[in-house]
Amino acid sequence: MYFIAPSILSADFSRLAEAVELAEKGGADMVHLDVMDGHFVPSITFGHQLVASLREKTSLPLNVHLMVNNPAKMIPLFIEAGADWLSFHLEASCHIHKDLQTIKEAGRKAGLALNPATPIELLSEVLEDLDFVIIMTVNPGWGGQKFIPATKNKINRLSQILAGKKLPALIAVDGGVKLSNLAELFELGMNIAICGSSVYSAPDPVSEIKKMKAIAQDFNRRIHQEK
Repeated sequence: MYFIAPSILSADFSRLAEAVELAEKGGADMVHLDVMDGHFVPSITFGHQLVASLREKTSLPLNVHLMVNNPAKMIPLFIEAGADWLSFHLEASCHIHKDLQTIKEAGRKAGLALNPATPIELLSEVLEDLDFVIIMTVNPGWGGQKFIPATKNKINRLSQILAGKKLPALIAVDGGVKLSNLAELFELGMNIAICGSSVYSAPDPVSEIKKMKAIAQDFNRRIHQEK
């Protein structure tokens, strides 16, 4: 129920395979990859070829977040490249249900991402189709931004909606997630902690991931005890 997903957006781009290896050594549950096209967001990062290359280097699930215009064109490429979890932005898709079904029919986890100012109510018609939701807690496009405090309420409200409807979708949080706020965000309803600069800018990324993983494991134990 609680996972740590280091984001290689904040790693050294010339050493991304090593960044994935550090995630493995730290006991991370998955690796997060932010794909940016220079249109939906100002920055450009990497494409499906890199995902395919990293797929050969690790057994960890690859969680690919498409920050792109017209995700329908990109989704098949990243499915073929080996993405295990694949999300796109609600704000960027003209045919959300169709795009989600393309992912699910390929046997992958399908998710939607929401910018900080996008209301969670816009998810209402597709909540049952989602495996996860990414709540952006910074404006997308750059790593290392400060967490937007107002998004805490958004995380908690979505958690309550999912629980009330007894839906299994997980909540991922992307932006400003770090060791000091990890437990609080888990308490609010976050399931997947996407951690970028807090991991890869740390003096010892492996140690940082291990500390985060210990907190996640503590929450997992708590859930099992409650059951």
